[in-house]
Parts: sequence; structure tokens; C-alpha cells
Amino acid sequence: MNVTKAIIMVAGWGTRMLPITKSIEKCMLPIGTRPVIDFVVRDIVSAGIKDIYFVVGEQSSQLQSYYRSNIPLNDYLRRKQRSDLLSLVAPMTDVKTHFIMQPSTGKYGTAVPAAMVNEFVDPSEHVLYMNGDQFFYREDGGSNAADLIRLVSDSNAEVGLFGNPVAPEDVSKFGIIEKDGEDNYVRIVEKPSVEDAPSNLNNSGFYLFNKEIFELSQSIPVDPKTGEYFIIDVINRYVDSGKKVIVGTVNGEYMECGSVDGWLRANNRIVGLTS
Repeated sequence: MNVTKAIIMVAGWGTRMLPITKSIEKCMLPIGTRPVIDFVVRDIVSAGIKDIYFVVGEQSSQLQSYYRSNIPLNDYLRRKQRSDLLSLVAPMTDVKTHFIMQPSTGKYGTAVPAAMVNEFVDPSEHVLYMNGDQFFYREDGGSNAADLIRLVSDSNAEVGLFGNPVAPEDVSKFGIIEKDGEDNYVRIVEKPSVEDAPSNLNNSGFYLFNKEIFELSQSIPVDPKTGEYFIIDVINRYVDSGKKVIVGTVNGEYMECGSVDGWLRANNRIVGLTS
């Protein structure tokens, strides 16, 4: 299976991180000396991704700047005889970045970016789809994107997703995946009690989709309780039509960076302050 495209959702305002996200995009919050988003990007690029579609908010400019060349900075480093630092700020090679603006006054939810990028997905393609405010830290240098592509390729499914284990006593905080005996997706149970949880696998927001998922995302109804359009509702409709979605377990430590506690934990872990 040759997968060369990825869509990363980064249009949120990061309200849980205010006031800092008033001026710093949530996906650009630093983890050590790199922004959150770069951990996601490096994972997918190492899996062979050549086109990255960032679905951004109207206020986004820092993300674009990060992945473009900064000529004044390059000139400064050369003048100061610090050419050894140029590789740190060089744009990616052999990877194209695309920025699609999601209006803040339009539809909202995890299914909206899928509907917006549908026109850029070819009928025979498989495309990675994920959040830009979290990542899975691996010390082995592996790629979860490559793992997911391999999982789907080796299965009898066209679509796949990852879950990450959480402590059994914490399942009531997450959307928990139910799967059958062959690791096929059954449903997501939102914030179940410990007794009612079908597993301890939290939905990781890390997907590999085919064209049909993107097509379905354009007609998914709004959730009446929240007013949002959820990608899980798209997956549920896909499964209800008789299709299979394979479920795997992600490798690495879950680094949720959309909250203060999660962001601090990620920084402490990455810079080596905690084990």
C-alpha cells in the first residue's frame, strides 16, 4: 500500500490553553525546542508521506512560517559564521505542504476537515488523518504512521485506526473503542463507567482512510447535542454499510498537548526531566 498524503487538523483556537494561545497557535506550542506539530510531521514523513494538508484556522501564520524558508535568518546565521545551524531551520525536502483555511464561523468538528479536503483525495488513494495537538513519543525511532499503513495493508479492511491503552480507572475520561475478536471496530463508547467499558483503548485520533470516508464526511449529520460534526459518526456510518475498520494499538507514550497538564508532562518527558 503506497500512502503519500496526510491531513492534519490544526484549526482549533486552543481555548484550554488561553491566554497563551491568543498569540501562539496551539500546534506551535513548544515541546523543548520544537513545536508540537513537528513531532506529528516527523512521524508521517518517515513513513513516506510527500504531501501534507494542514487544515488551519483563519488566524494561522506561524505554522506556515515554520515550514518555509526564512531567508533573513539564514543570512544572519551565515554572517555570524553559524552555518552549522542552517540544517535546523531548513524546510523539508521532497515534501509539499498545503494550507487549507477552515472558517471560524462555519461548521465545526473533526469531520469538517475531511469534507474540506475530499477534492484533493483521488478515488484509489488511502490518506492519513490525525490531530495536530498530540503525538506518541517513541524512543525506538519508529513511525506510528508506518505501523498503521502496514496494519491496514495486512488486513482485509480498507480503513484503520489506532487506540492507546489507558489505566482502567481512567476509562470514564475517554472515548473507548469496542472491537470484535478479529480486531475489527464495533463502536466508540464515550466516557463509560469502569464496569461498562468494552476495553481500555482510548481512540487515539490517528486514522488511515480511503476515499469513501471522505465522501461520507460531506453528508454526515450534525450531532444534535453538541452542534459538531464528528469523524467517528462518519466511521460508524461506514461500518453500518457492512465495511470493516481494523483497530490497532499505537506504540509510544501518549502526549496530549491541548491542556496545560498534558503540555507540561510532554515537556518534562521530552527534555528528560522525568522517566
